[in-house]
Amino acid sequence: MTVQQDSPGDSDTQDLEVWIDQDLCTGDGICVQYAPDVFELDIDGLAYVKSGDDELLQAPGATTPVPLPLLQDVVDSAKECPGDCIHVRRVKDNVEVYGPDAA
Repeated sequence: MTVQQDSPGDSDTQDLEVWIDQDLCTGDGICVQYAPDVFELDIDGLAYVKSGDDELLQAPGATTPVPLPLLQDVVDSAKECPGDCIHVRRVKDNVEVYGPDAA
């Protein structure tokens, strides 16, 4: 699997972003098992994305960049999630590339 960039100078972490729909989250924690640097379960039992400095982002629809080295882990999380609540989209046009709404 490859991620195409518009130019070689683009930052790897800015091409894709991920967010979780907490209304659909089942709290299984599969995402945390695959990508603990990106996802975390909160005290409410739901998964959230984390910022680059490890801060839990709890605002509805909060996004975080997907670091290229973790892309496969994030994609696997989206594929295995029983709640189908993990969405990975391109930053430049907000098109979902992995997750329940991907074309």
